Amino acid sequence: MRDPLREPTFLILAALAPQPLHGYAIIGEVAELSGGRMALRPGTLYGALDRLAEERLIDPDREEMVDGRVRRYYRLTDDGAAVLEQEAARLQGNADVARRRLARRQPHRAMPPGAVPRPAGGLA
Repeated sequence: MRDPLREPTFLILAALAPQPLHGYAIIGEVAELSGGRMALRPGTLYGALDRLAEERLIDPDREEMVDGRVRRYYRLTDDGAAVLEQEAARLQGNADVARRRLARRQPHRAMPPGAVPRPAGGLA
């Protein structure tokens, strides 16, 4: 069992799930998947991609030249897909537990102005 994925790692793997992408496309997908909450910087992304490649969760897919610069594409490996699936199931399980507990939550009732709180146990 692995440690839980950090959110940026989870979103990078999710971005690569449908198809290989190059770095700046991954940055855009992560921003979209996070609803704009996460804006990966290139240095952060490429460090994460190197680490994920070392862990064999992603592999370089291909390279192409665009405007005189090399654009490297990355793809999710089968191991990466399995890790992403396990993490998605873990997160879904946590969300399900939280929702069940919230459904049983007793609503908080505000005290009327001037009321004095009573100690628990009924003895005042």
